[in-house]
Amino acid sequence: MNKWKLLGLAGLAGVAATGAIIARDERRRAQMTPEEVRARLRQRLADAEGSGSRDGQTGSAGRDPGVSG
Repeated sequence: MNKWKLLGLAGLAGVAATGAIIARDERRRAQMTPEEVRARLRQRLADAEGSGSRDGQTGSAGRDPGVSG
């Protein structure tokens, strides 16, 4: 078998596998209610804010929010 034909078949298989993964994720996302989506987004935000403060990072470029200037 020609190596180019084999490469083409491998590429086609990769595209098909990627499409299947995307379709599965879309089905999972479509089954979620808006409340579930909001809850997940809020949880991700809380996790991101929590990990930022644990790393020694603070909001507002390291300034105390009560101090102006």
